[in-house]
Amino acid sequence: MLTDPSKSRSADRHSPLIQNRAAAAGWLLILGIILVATTMRAPLTSAGPLLADIAGELGISNTAAGMITTLPLLAFALMSPFAPKLAKRYGIPAVLFGAMILLTAGVLLRSSGGAAALFIGTGMLGLAISVCNVLLPSLIKQRFPSRIGVMTGVYSASMNLCAAVASGISVPLAVRAGLGWKSSLGIWAILSAVALVLWLPQLKGSRPPQAAVHRADARRTSLWRSALAWQVTLFMGFQSVIFYSLITWLPAVLIEQGLSSDTAGYMLSVMQLVSLPFAFIVPIWAGRMQSQRLLAIIGAAAFLIGILGLSLELSQWAVLWAVSLGIGGGFSFSVAMMLFSQRTRSSLEAAELSGMAQSVGYLLAACGPLLVGYLHDLTHHWLTPLLLLGTASVILMLAGYLAGRSRYVS
Repeated sequence: MLTDPSKSRSADRHSPLIQNRAAAAGWLLILGIILVATTMRAPLTSAGPLLADIAGELGISNTAAGMITTLPLLAFALMSPFAPKLAKRYGIPAVLFGAMILLTAGVLLRSSGGAAALFIGTGMLGLAISVCNVLLPSLIKQRFPSRIGVMTGVYSASMNLCAAVASGISVPLAVRAGLGWKSSLGIWAILSAVALVLWLPQLKGSRPPQAAVHRADARRTSLWRSALAWQVTLFMGFQSVIFYSLITWLPAVLIEQGLSSDTAGYMLSVMQLVSLPFAFIVPIWAGRMQSQRLLAIIGAAAFLIGILGLSLELSQWAVLWAVSLGIGGGFSFSVAMMLFSQRTRSSLEAAELSGMAQSVGYLLAACGPLLVGYLHDLTHHWLTPLLLLGTASVILMLAGYLAGRSRYVS
């Protein structure tokens, strides 16, 4: 049973009624984490397939429409270092609750009107998601110290599954159901509002861990000087660069190699769906291992195989390359999330490392698709951009080999 161990030990000394309440509280927390996780990617992945419709109706350029996917990544980079500071002051549950309010408001504003509302709302939901990105791994380490792998797998799989579903149903909702792009994007506010309500019980008795704050503050200035922290950061960053570059350009690569647009889009879905089982099982494996080197190398190698396969322009093997890329994404993202807990001694230190790694990582991720597109425009083929992503996979492998060592950043 995945209840908070500290609550369970306390409950053992009381009546069965108290034990049942503690168990119910534990499962309510798990449900809350799952629902928060489902809102962390769906508002983003649902927008990509509708960019052409959005640009056409609002009269904005395709470049401006592309900022809808770039803005959240920039928000991730901007907000990630500040999330641990907010958690120290107000406590993780309270900060996550505030983030969910901001997320719901951002989704609604994005779908309410013109271009200004679109971009402001997108920035708001990006800031909110960045807080959840940083603090959920820390909360799991704090509340489920003996179940970190299982809970990380549950939250990663929930997030990725809902992301894949959102990207698949946004066009049918907008076109076939007749909702239009605004309602198709705005419907995700319902999910975030439900998550908001179910998170309310976590606010009861929530207090920032003041005793740990001073210890974390003492370490915070040295975290950016820790070689291991930078190795974790590079691993997080380069897996983000590869993933977001592929999400942006994989269909275009395959179309240029002779596949139809429908088939190319299907390959992107295959890549995302293949990652789902690994997003769940890899954190469990990682939690049982002292060193995560092997898992990191497998993820980087799978990325490299898929990217090199694409560079050979063997379009008849496209599904094989998509599967390999999906395996790489499932392994690499899961290992990155686990490293925040496995390389730190406390939940606040995990939040600090998560904030550092995600700030730098998503800044790189925002640059990756732009650089890949620029190289394609410069060379008029995909070989050079793919070789760049292959090089990123090699760097990812080296960073994972170093970051996966059984050590602590402090």
